[in-house]
Amino acid sequence: MKIEVLKEIKKTEEEFRLMISEAQADRKHMIPHAELEADNMVIKAQREAQDYKQKRLDDAREKAAQKSAETRREGEMRAGALRQKGDKNLKKAVIFLVSRFKEQLHVTS
Repeated sequence: MKIEVLKEIKKTEEEFRLMISEAQADRKHMIPHAELEADNMVIKAQREAQDYKQKRLDDAREKAAQKSAETRREGEMRAGALRQKGDKNLKKAVIFLVSRFKEQLHVTS
């Protein structure tokens, strides 16, 4: 009976050694795969961050272009209005300046 118990213990020990050996082999096999998966996740996250950054830059450029176009339109409208106002007053200004010039000529003569 003692021999059978000892044989059973040895068998159990051998099974555990085999299980430990398989677990260590699995660990050696799983670590590189986990590292590769982690590297792939990092690369994917970097790519997504770069894409997000590029989208934000593109959005900012588009917004700036729209603001610039709007400001340019407003400036052109103001310039046009000032030009019209100036054109209206040009004839009066010329007449005024000529009359002042004539006055100066008569005063100094």
